[in-house]
Amino acid sequence: MSDTPAVLFLCVKNGGKSQMALGLFAHYAGDRATAWSAGSEPGGALSSGAVAAMAEVGIDITHEHPKRWTDSQLHEADVIVTMGCGDACPFIPGKQYEDWAIEPGPSDAQRDEIDGRVRDLMIRLGIEPGEPVVAL
Repeated sequence: MSDTPAVLFLCVKNGGKSQMALGLFAHYAGDRATAWSAGSEPGGALSSGAVAAMAEVGIDITHEHPKRWTDSQLHEADVIVTMGCGDACPFIPGKQYEDWAIEPGPSDAQRDEIDGRVRDLMIRLGIEPGEPVVAL
């Protein structure tokens, strides 16, 4: 792993869970790490629930949009986090994979679960995340 770890968050539509994970990771990591989010079948827009849930904790993800992963992201990532895309997610031998099974439910509950998982991942990557976000 490089001095600046790279994480790729993958889901199906890339409009909700993976975008929240990216937003939280970027918020905590700043320039100490690189992260992307992508999907196996990107949707047309971000989930309004995900956007609202992130806004509740002061994180704006509206500049993002659903997109498919790139070969470059797959090869540059130190950790690939899958979030419900199953067999549609790519497998690159030698990469560290984690599968985060986030239960369906209200976006704020998903955000809070993802927050804990992002913080745990960061600690394992040697990045101190600081204080957790809380609803405003």
